[in-house]
Amino acid sequence: MLKETGRPDAEMKHTSRDDRVQASAPHDPMEGVRKPALIILHQEHSNPGHVGQWFTRNGFALDIRRPRFGDPLPTTMAGHCGAVIFGGPMSANDTDDYVKVETDWIGVTLKEQAPFLGICLGAQMLARHLGSRVYLDPAAEVEIGYFPITPTAAGRVLGPWPDRFYEWHKEGFDVPSGGALLATGGGVFPNQAFQYGKAALAVQFHPEITCAQVHRWSGHNAEKLLQKGAQPQHTQLDGHRHYVRQVHAWLDAVMRQWVRVERKTS
Repeated sequence: MLKETGRPDAEMKHTSRDDRVQASAPHDPMEGVRKPALIILHQEHSNPGHVGQWFTRNGFALDIRRPRFGDPLPTTMAGHCGAVIFGGPMSANDTDDYVKVETDWIGVTLKEQAPFLGICLGAQMLARHLGSRVYLDPAAEVEIGYFPITPTAAGRVLGPWPDRFYEWHKEGFDVPSGGALLATGGGVFPNQAFQYGKAALAVQFHPEITCAQVHRWSGHNAEKLLQKGAQPQHTQLDGHRHYVRQVHAWLDAVMRQWVRVERKTS
């Protein structure tokens, strides 16, 4: 339990040996009825990567919704074990209806103390929902590639952290009032993770990233790799090979705590 602190098949073409080893780890049954995980994605062909694989490996079905393309969101989390909002090329500051719908909907998870995980854009939506700023670097610097992350004392409670995580963003967030900073970075966006209450986690980085996704993101966005702060593709792939096992171990430890959080449904 977290402490109170204030197309996978399509991926296999470029999946590394380390990715496959983790994906085929022995099943460790978890107690209780396994309700499906609510997965919120933002592009037609996006997939939940290793977060989705963690759920399926541990016996949870995936309820994938794409509000951007008209999928509704539930009015209660009673039928789900938790919700994950993933990243995307859009901004939490955008005025599109679906961005507002998703950002406002996070209140359902907070009211019910349902497990919520925001990744990159999802983290920024949580910050915005709680009244905090989401902002660009004044010098237009980005964080793309594997960057060092340092956990705070509150963050170390979650278990051992990798030295680096994969990043792909041009915006950062302020930690909202009542939130606990879990990790910092040495780059232009110092706030890298926070917890709100005992059930909501937000991470600026991408623990779900697979080798195929690193190949695709870095290979299909050559112009973004020309931005200040972006690492070249070969550096990103080397980083993935070096840190993927550490990231998997961190993700497994955090997810096991996160999906067991007690919550209210009234």
